Amino acid sequence: MSLADDLGAEEYAYLTTKGRRTGRPHTIEIWFAPVGTSVWMIAGGGTSSDWVANLLADPAVTIRIGSRTFPGRARTDPGDAGEAAVARRLLGSRYQGWEEGRPLSEWAATGLAVAVDLQL
Repeated sequence: MSLADDLGAEEYAYLTTKGRRTGRPHTIEIWFAPVGTSVWMIAGGGTSSDWVANLLADPAVTIRIGSRTFPGRARTDPGDAGEAAVARRLLGSRYQGWEEGRPLSEWAATGLAVAVDLQL
């Protein structure tokens, strides 16, 4: 069973970053797409989103999906190639009804792609 099969039925992930100013845990509920051993999200606000600024300051994060919590390392990918391209289409399809041959929404096409590489 793949990570996508195992976790894909859950609607949201809960990403916990360390506050860049306070050092306290900061958890958000967010749309996600598992790709390989990574979990991808899109930040519509790019690097101005607090959670993105936090993970840029300290990429060590945890992500809870359903009853499972994984430690991981976050990374950003502003492009549309490789895993990021797959993730953009998966997220657009899953949450916005995107279909092959149609343009992605502005959010899916231009938001900052963020991956958490899980430490399994």
